Amino acid sequence: MNAEQLLSGFKPTPVDLMGVNDRIIRIKSRSIKTHAKNQGLSMVLSMIDLTTLEGADTPNKVRQLCYKAMHPQDQLKGVPSVAAVCVYPTLVKTAKDALKGSDVKVAAVSTYFPSGQSTLENKLLETQFAIDEGADEIDMVISRREFLQGNYEYVLYEILEVKSLCSANNVRLKVILETGEIGSLDEVRKASDIALLAHPDFIKTSTGKIGQAANMQVTLVMLQAIWDHYQKTGVQVGMKPAGGISDAKTALHYLVMVKEVLGQEWLSNKWFRFGASRLANDVLMQMAKQESGIYQAPQYFSKD
Repeated sequence: MNAEQLLSGFKPTPVDLMGVNDRIIRIKSRSIKTHAKNQGLSMVLSMIDLTTLEGADTPNKVRQLCYKAMHPQDQLKGVPSVAAVCVYPTLVKTAKDALKGSDVKVAAVSTYFPSGQSTLENKLLETQFAIDEGADEIDMVISRREFLQGNYEYVLYEILEVKSLCSANNVRLKVILETGEIGSLDEVRKASDIALLAHPDFIKTSTGKIGQAANMQVTLVMLQAIWDHYQKTGVQVGMKPAGGISDAKTALHYLVMVKEVLGQEWLSNKWFRFGASRLANDVLMQMAKQESGIYQAPQYFSKD
C-alpha cells in the first residue's frame, strides 16, 4: 500500500495529558530492590547506542568509542557490551572494522540528520551509502517541515521509501520524530501513528541536537502508540528515547515504563534502546557500587 492508501481514514488519537502525568508519577514511585536493580543496570547497559555525532569526529575517536562499546569496564565482572555505536555515514566503515568479531551493531544517522532538510533523492543516496559502508541500522529523521505544514502523506512516503531500501538490504530502521520540534503530546502521538504505518523497526524521540530531548511523558505516549499498533496489526516495533538521559536511576524508570506498557517481550536491545553518550558511565558507576559497596569517581571511566 502507498502513503495515500495507508492514511485513508486516518484519525489522530487524542492524548490524556493528566493521565500521562499521573502514570509517570506512579512509575517514578516504584521501588526497585537490589537484585532487580542489578539486573536492570546490566540490561540498561546492553541497550545503549553509544553515540558520537559531532563535526569534530575523527576515525581515532570512533575507534576509541568502539573499544568502549565492546569493553565498557574491564574491572567489573559480567558487564555486557552495549547494543550499538551510532556515527555519521562517512565513519561507518571505521566503526565496522573496529567492531569486527563483536555483537555490537553499527548504526548510521541518515536522511540529512539532524535537520532532514534535503530532497528525498539525496536522502536515499545517503542512506544507500551508509548501507554500502556496512551499517547494520539506519536512524533516519522525518521531515518536520512537512509534518508541521500538515503534509502527512509526504512524511509517510519518505519513511516508506527509506524502509523499502533498508528492508532490501536486511538493515533495521529507526525513525526519529524530533519530538521537541513537532509540538504537543497530541502531535507526538500523531507523528508516532504516522511513522508506525510504515512498520519501522523502531521509533525514536530525538536527534539529541536540540534543547528538548527525550522525556518520560513523550516516551510514554510513543510506547502507547506502539502498543495500539501492535494490537491492531500484530507487528512489533521497538522504541528508542534519545538525548538527555544521563543517569542510571532515570534509565531504570524507563525500563519500568516499558514493562508496564508493552510487556517483558520488549525488554531486550532488539526492541528497546537508549540513545546516549553519558549514560553508560553512570550505569558503570552504579554497577561498581553494587559490587563493591563503594562509589568510584567519574575519572576512573573513559569519557569516550
